[in-house]
Amino acid sequence: MRPIRAACLGTATALVALLAWAPSVTADATDSPAGHAKPQKQRVITLTGRLAQQTRFPVNSGGPSQGDRTVVRSTLHDAAGNQVGETGGTCTTTRVAEGGAEACYVTYVLPGGQLSVQGMVFGIVPGPPGSFDNAITGGTGEFDRARGSVHVGPIVNGARTFTIYLK
Repeated sequence: MRPIRAACLGTATALVALLAWAPSVTADATDSPAGHAKPQKQRVITLTGRLAQQTRFPVNSGGPSQGDRTVVRSTLHDAAGNQVGETGGTCTTTRVAEGGAEACYVTYVLPGGQLSVQGMVFGIVPGPPGSFDNAITGGTGEFDRARGSVHVGPIVNGARTFTIYLK
């Protein structure tokens, strides 16, 4: 197997890092001034994650190409550094030109259930992307019927911070 190029680490690194259970906060959303909408609760979970495994399946050996696939797995850690779960996902390169892009699907295995997340990640060439946002498309257990989004921060000291906004 060939070494993974920095240009190919893109989203895989971002996704993998996607995770570590941390304290969650619940806050009430505000109603409209007329008071017509029902109050909604939003739960915010902050995660950090570290890449555990990454395998790249290139379409050709000439460098990044449309259709390249990356499979990733990360370990999830709480604020104290305790491992509390893991994540796994796949990303498919959809564009190499103009900074590149990947479509990614990731599952977070967390205490209480699982979350499904998907979306586009831009800026994968020549290296890992900076910050990006993806959609929560569902979940199991405590996260059954979950909706919301995940904001993924840049890589810092080999890890990423993820802020999950559950509706």
